[in-house]
Amino acid sequence: MAGSTHTVTNQPPPLAGYDVFTADRALTAAVERHLDPRLLDEALGELSALGRSAGSPQVQEWGVLADEHPPRLRTHDRYGNRVDDVDFHPAWHRLLGKGVSAGLTAAWSRPGGHVRRAAGFLVWTQVEAGNGCPLSMTHAAVPALRADPALAAEWEPRLTSAVYDRELRPAHLKAGVLLGMGMTEKQGGSDVRANTTAARPLTEDGAYELTGHKWFCSAPMSDGFLVLAQAPGGLTCFLVPRVLPDGTRNAFLLQRLKNKLGNRSNASAEVEFDGTRARRVGEEGRGVRTIIDMVAATRLDCVLGSAGLMRQAVAQAVHHCTYREAFGGPLADKALMRNVLADLALESEAATTLALRLAAAYDDGGEQERALLRLAVPAAKYWVAKRCAPVVVEAAECLGGNGYVEESGMPRLVRESPLNSIWEGAGNVQALDVVRALQREPRALDACLLEIGQARGADHRLDAAAKRLLTDLGDLERVEGRARRLAERLALVLQGALLVRFAPPEVADAFCAARLGGDGGSAFGTLPPTLDLASVVARARPVG
Repeated sequence: MAGSTHTVTNQPPPLAGYDVFTADRALTAAVERHLDPRLLDEALGELSALGRSAGSPQVQEWGVLADEHPPRLRTHDRYGNRVDDVDFHPAWHRLLGKGVSAGLTAAWSRPGGHVRRAAGFLVWTQVEAGNGCPLSMTHAAVPALRADPALAAEWEPRLTSAVYDRELRPAHLKAGVLLGMGMTEKQGGSDVRANTTAARPLTEDGAYELTGHKWFCSAPMSDGFLVLAQAPGGLTCFLVPRVLPDGTRNAFLLQRLKNKLGNRSNASAEVEFDGTRARRVGEEGRGVRTIIDMVAATRLDCVLGSAGLMRQAVAQAVHHCTYREAFGGPLADKALMRNVLADLALESEAATTLALRLAAAYDDGGEQERALLRLAVPAAKYWVAKRCAPVVVEAAECLGGNGYVEESGMPRLVRESPLNSIWEGAGNVQALDVVRALQREPRALDACLLEIGQARGADHRLDAAAKRLLTDLGDLERVEGRARRLAERLALVLQGALLVRFAPPEVADAFCAARLGGDGGSAFGTLPPTLDLASVVARARPVG
């Protein structure tokens, strides 16, 4: 009708009904590179099925609902009995169940499991990142529990199960279980050796009673928790079951749920222990040593989660700018917008490539690969998680005002984007861990230098950056004040070396120019205009 004011034009179609995995060229290439060819067809089929689920309108709606209806704490029932339950929206259970059934807790139980699981985790994070927390901790608990073979034999088959059983009952009666973690306390934060929770031995077979508190206990609806407490022999790791073998609830008192900036679909609680039954994991006084492998695995998941958030943000930005027209043509064809999109795409691909390389090191399991992980994981966690927030915010800006309204999905990504830099050890903790690895474990540095050295001679900017890094590494006295700078440079050189070896030439060239060669500004969209930016953007396009 003439004069109609409600005809909608020049709006991009929803980014839905697509395969999130297959559309991610950097991710599919990494899986093909790192997996045994004999496993590839099966793995690609599984990941594509998960990608189609992640891209479906129905599952995307589950993510919205889980975020819009955060968990609620019920401390007592109608009769005044203490129950300490957390109620979730049905969408949360659907998402978590799909993640479990897709093998996102099963990396330790099948060949190539870490690469397959890492790719799946990166894909599933893009639906709703909150359910990644229990999936991550359940996955990461396995190496810690292996400090006690009897506990591992009892719990590991259920932790790696493809069955999601939400009912709270004794773990030995369930086909699948989830595990949470509680380390930080009010007075200590990252300084877990300042913990005051006390552990009193009850029997000689490893049974204890805990009294104290945890300031941050993640995923309190889980079937069990790995926690740190002060035993007579010092700080020790314990497994706290949610329900005791006889079916009674353990003393696990939920004081309140955290009201968080993002990650709102996932529950994080303050917990009190009052005569709480627990089993010792590992030796007394070696709690940090026992749980360190769990922490390393969750830190790698912070890298994967950040890479997933970046990928979804970049996919949304490129998709919008492909269809949105302004000033006579599609935004993606405008030179300045193309520069911004390409710059964001570089960051996303570098994060994905590094994260999957580290997952492959877990699958290898050799001494050199373990040494690589010791240094590269904290460096990657520091840098990739740090880059997530600026990437996501810039991607939201690519949508203009549309990116600032909730319906676009971008505000949810923005709220989530700082999380992985804060959890599992914030930036300073990661940077100092890099320094400790350099000072105490020379094999870790050797492994990283060997990885970087495989790209020697392929790009002069990478070679120069590697040389500068070696100069920095030559002086580790009074290094604390420049630990962040060192971690950043190490991560960038590792990313550059991997991209030079494996990415298309236009991606590696742009990364080395802007990130290693100094030919780029502080803001996104400042790449040298002589680069092949159109090809970089085309590679990042999710559909079409």
